[in-house]
This record gives sequence, structure tokens and C-alpha cells, in this order.
Amino acid sequence: MSRRIESLSIPGPAGILEALFEEPEHRAPHLATLVCHPHPLYGGTMHSKVVYRLARGLRHCGAAVLRFNFRGVGRSEGEHGHLEGEIEDARAALDFLRARYPDLPYALAGFSFGGRVITRLGCEVPGASFLLAAGFPTRMGEAEYLETCPTRKIFLQSTHDEFAPRADFEQLYQRFADPKQVIWIDAADHFFAGSLDRLEAAVAAAC
Repeated sequence: MSRRIESLSIPGPAGILEALFEEPEHRAPHLATLVCHPHPLYGGTMHSKVVYRLARGLRHCGAAVLRFNFRGVGRSEGEHGHLEGEIEDARAALDFLRARYPDLPYALAGFSFGGRVITRLGCEVPGASFLLAAGFPTRMGEAEYLETCPTRKIFLQSTHDEFAPRADFEQLYQRFADPKQVIWIDAADHFFAGSLDRLEAAVAAAC
């Protein structure tokens, strides 16, 4: 069975959301995963390199993956929603994914701003198998909700992240509720420069 790729238009709270759906190669999926992209106002899209690598790593471990553009990005309708709107976009995309795979467990993954979106959503709506955040930015404010979130949390962090310095992240991480895991990847910057292969391999191993 070859990999299935499908371009989609998903109804969202601010209009149509442009999306891309992919299934794993050579086997039926055992997990359905939503992947969210980095900050829309700074060039983040569902085609960002880290987002693509997250999606591919998840497919390698047998997940069906839905990526989408937040409101106002690409062909998605609407305007930037200052995080709260993007959480609602992700909620609509997750509802679509779960309706397509009602019998499969699901997970949420995201990079940078997308990591903030999926951890907020996944902690508000319990039931995800895990939340996987790459480059979780500490410089977007506090994350008190993670101190009481019972869902399994996996963080993939660059050792040289300008938006989440290691000392800052470790201080924040200490307060996060269990179960949790952090995987440090030796990379040049927030975008895992020079280490995208290691990032992808870590995703495939973590899920």
C-alpha cells in the first residue's frame, strides 16, 4: 500500500482551513495525529521544514497525519487570532480528524507557536495519547496549565534555542505535571538547523 496524500478544505470557525492529510506507507495507521505549525505572523505554515519533519517522523511510526494552515495563512480564510483563534482552528481540525478515524487513538503535535496551541488544546480536552511539542517557546509567557495537565507530554528541544534557552526551559519544565519527557537535540538554533534528521528520528522513536 503506497502512501496516501490528500489536499483538503476543512470548515473552521473563521472560514475554510487549508489542510494536507497523509497516511503511512505500507501499513494501516494505528494512530491519528494533528500537527500544528509555527507562528503565522513570522512565516509559519504547514510546509515549514520542522513541521514536515514532525509529520514524516509520525508517519514512520504508523500515524495518519493531518497538517493544516491556521486562519489567514495560505488558502485558509480569516485573520490571525492571537493564539486563542488558532486554538479554535486546531479544535476544528482535530474534530475532523477524529471523525475520520473514530476507532483510532489520537495525538497532537506542534512546533514552536504550534506547540503552545496543541498543549493548550490537549490539556483542555483530555483524551490524547500524547502531546508532542518541538521547540516549545518559553518566551511566550507562562504555561501554568501544564502544571496540572495529566496527559503524556513529550518535548523536543534544541540545545541552542533562542526562543527557549535551555536554563529557562528546564526551570519551566520542573513545574510541569507528570507524565512528561524532554529530549534535547544538539542543534544550532530554534529551527533545529543541522539536526533535522535527528529531530525526525526522535519523533519516530517517541511515538
